[in-house]
Parts: sequence; C-alpha cells; structure tokens
Amino acid sequence: MATTRTQQMEGLLCALAGAIAFSGKAIVAKLIYRMGGDAIAVVGMRMTLALPLFLVMAWWAQRGREAEPLERAVKWQIAGLGVTGYYLASTLDFLGLQYISANLERAILYLNPTMVLVLSALWFRRPIALMQLLALGVAYAGVSVVWWHDWTTTPLVSEHVHSGWGVDPSHALTLGSLLVLGSALSYALYLMGSGALVQRHGSLWLVGRASSVACVLCMLQWGLVYAATSGEVGRVSQLGWQAWALSAVNAVFCTALPVWLVMRGVQLLGATSAAQVGMVGPLSTIWMAAWTLGEPITPRLLLGTGTIVIGILLLTRVSASPQVKQAANRQARSA
Repeated sequence: MATTRTQQMEGLLCALAGAIAFSGKAIVAKLIYRMGGDAIAVVGMRMTLALPLFLVMAWWAQRGREAEPLERAVKWQIAGLGVTGYYLASTLDFLGLQYISANLERAILYLNPTMVLVLSALWFRRPIALMQLLALGVAYAGVSVVWWHDWTTTPLVSEHVHSGWGVDPSHALTLGSLLVLGSALSYALYLMGSGALVQRHGSLWLVGRASSVACVLCMLQWGLVYAATSGEVGRVSQLGWQAWALSAVNAVFCTALPVWLVMRGVQLLGATSAAQVGMVGPLSTIWMAAWTLGEPITPRLLLGTGTIVIGILLLTRVSASPQVKQAANRQARSA
C-alpha cells in the first residue's frame, strides 16, 4: 500500500510539473520576442538546442532492444508525424504567439482533445455522445470568453506586433488565433496518426524520432528563410546571450523534460488521471504571464479559463466512462 501511494504521489508530481513546464514555453518565447527575436529564429533556436536531447531519447528507447530495420512505410510515417506533430505545430504556434497573449495561446491549445474527438467522428465515423457534445460546447464557450478578454485588451497583449510588425491589434488577434488554432489541429492529426506506432514501439521511441525529424526541418527552415529574406527574418546577431540562455531553458525545461515527466505521470497514474492533473496548465500560464510579462488578469480571463478546464475535464471523464464506450460500440455496429 505504501509503495502504491508513493507511486501515485510521484505520478502526480510528474504530471503536475510536466503541465507547468509545457506552459512555460509561451512565456519564454514572449520574452525572446521582447529582446528583438522573431518566430522563425525562436523556434529554430529552440529546436537546434533540443535536437541532441531528442536523439538521446531515441537511443534510450532503443536501448536493450534488438535493432531491426524499419520498413519504408514506417519511416515515412515517422517523418509525417514529425511534420504534423512537432514541426508544423511548433512553427504555427510560435508564429501565433507573436500576435496573441500567452493565456489565449494556452487556451486554444487546450482544445486539442475536442479536435481529436471531432476528427475521429468525421474520419472514422465514431459517434459523439450527448455529454461529449455538451463538453465541447463548454470548452469552446470558455475559449470565446478568453478571446473576448484579449479583444478588449489588445493594446496590452499585441504591443510587440503593433509597434514592430505594423499590424493592427484587432487583426493581429484574429491572425494569431487562427495560427495557434492551426497548430492545435496539426497536433491533433499527429495524435490520431501515432496510435499504432506508440502501441508497437512506445511513446518515447516515437517522440525521439519524430521530434528529431522536426528539429532538422526547423533548422532548415531557419536557414532558408534567413537566406530568402537577406537576413531580415531569423536574424539572431542582435540578440544577447540572454536569448540563447532562454532558448536553452525552452529546449530543456519546456520541451524535452516535460515529455518525460508527462509520460512518467501517465505510466504511474494512467492516462485519464494524468490528463486531469494537466488541467493546471492554463491556470499556471495565467500566473506566469502576469508575473513575467505583465499580462492582465481579469474576472473574464479567470471565468473563460475555468470554463475551458471544466469542459475538457468533463470530456475526459465522459470519454473514459464504460457506458459511453459501450454506447459508441453499439452505434458503430448498427451503422
């Protein structure tokens, strides 16, 4: 019993730390933007420094196994998952962060489970239960409240764009929201396409390889964009050592380490419980954004974020209930 309680406590701490660390990614990116960096440079710096860590993950996951050649189809699948799950999702996310607040970015990204549910219903014709539809409505209503909060505070949250990029704050908010929404959609596609490989090889094996592919693509993108714009985009010569230090924090403590922490939490608590602990992510973003970036905390922001958490928590519990699964199976057989 003591061992079980110790494992549960370890799993709780790992899932909690992983959720908070993941949320710090947006804060670090915003700080580098204020130093004069742009999205292409920030994501390039992050992935360049994270590449060795993901290669170590891939090696560690293969440790003790007999090396077997991968089929060409599997290699292409890993490459495709690297593009959707880490390259495209990261690039769109960092581009969007130039235009919206860290709080709105985190709120939109937390819609990811709802996108997986809707895409599964469209592609695999999996029925959506009434309570799941209710959870979807609650989650999207919460995001709408957070979006409206940002709309009324655009001079504060879009300061970098308004002064440095020449984009009207209201247009910047819409553009940034769409970019981050695209990031969430891209990662949802990754989750839907990664199931078979995760079951066969494990999540660490896949994350190490797919993320390494994404890192190389981000580095190539960085170089190509820098060359195509004659150094106007992707330039880092104006940045001090502080930007590289923050990028190292981003790579280690907001990218690679949280992957292991969340996986360890899932291993000890189970996927449903770990996901519920992860709901602390949006709440921790509010505090960190206010403390480090000066982003305002208002009753509407707290209301919207709390509504999102309730919606995703409800969706997680409903989706995990045996009754919903049995009803879905009956509907699928009768279709």
